[in-house]
Amino acid sequence: MAAPRETATLIQWDDAKGCGFLRGDSEPNRLFVRLRDFELLTERPRQGERFSFEPGVDGQGRRRALRVRRPRAPVVVRPRASAGTAGLLLIPGFAAAYLACHLLWGLPPALWGGYMALSLASFIVYAGDKRAARLGQWRVKESTLHGLALAGGWPGALLAQSVLRHKSSKAPFRRRFWLTVWGNCFAFALIFTPLRSLLWVALGFSPN
Repeated sequence: MAAPRETATLIQWDDAKGCGFLRGDSEPNRLFVRLRDFELLTERPRQGERFSFEPGVDGQGRRRALRVRRPRAPVVVRPRASAGTAGLLLIPGFAAAYLACHLLWGLPPALWGGYMALSLASFIVYAGDKRAARLGQWRVKESTLHGLALAGGWPGALLAQSVLRHKSSKAPFRRRFWLTVWGNCFAFALIFTPLRSLLWVALGFSPN
């Protein structure tokens, strides 16, 4: 027979480690909880959120929370337009622009290979971070993901966000991610096209 469920509030949560503490309504002591102890979880736990749980004990006999779930766990369908088809269209668009720049101004042969390698690395890192999130393990720093995107791995990151459904709905992350995408595209145009010379002329300097 299953233990009666109790209710509690999440008073502390470390999203990077995938663990935190609940405070039950019927007792003053904190209850340790891990990400894998949650059931029917459609989005990450948030501090201050209410949950129900079955009381249990760990290997040292201390009380802990098991089979944790939200009081009602509806299936949440998040809009993914920014990480869906509209966002993915930027990849073939950039490839077409790259080809045009190569035909007009002759880009370094290794440049495209660099974009491909960084994109593959980004996809692999996103996949590893999603697995770590699911297992409650150490996460990849967001600064690392943004650094890879800024360096040129944003096409792989966009593909990972769409295919793996990872980091595709967190608004602050998405804003910083798109800044890295446009930052990389601007740097590409500034370095490998006549844009730099045009800017110098517009500023009143000689391009030479």
